[in-house]
Amino acid sequence: MVPLLWYLTLAAALFCVGLYGVLARRNAVAILMSIELMLNAVNINLVAFWRYLTPAAMNGQVFAIMVFVVAASEAAVGLALMISIYRRRQTVVAEEVDLMKW
Repeated sequence: MVPLLWYLTLAAALFCVGLYGVLARRNAVAILMSIELMLNAVNINLVAFWRYLTPAAMNGQVFAIMVFVVAASEAAVGLALMISIYRRRQTVVAEEVDLMKW
């Protein structure tokens, strides 16, 4: 049986990679993919804690499914926004998108 610490280490590494991607990338699509990595790290934590703390209840799996739903909707809305911005500005570089500024 794999120890809980290994799952937590994997999730922390995945979260750090996603956080680095959010902070270091300029491309908005890459930023969205990095956010997805961070949400997957959260899912690993939820399922790992469910497995080791309360395997009889389904709490961890239900929360993981809810995070999947939020991640899918975030990706759909985010990509729709990026397509709209690209059609208007011809770029998806996050620093050049200033639609809300006057």
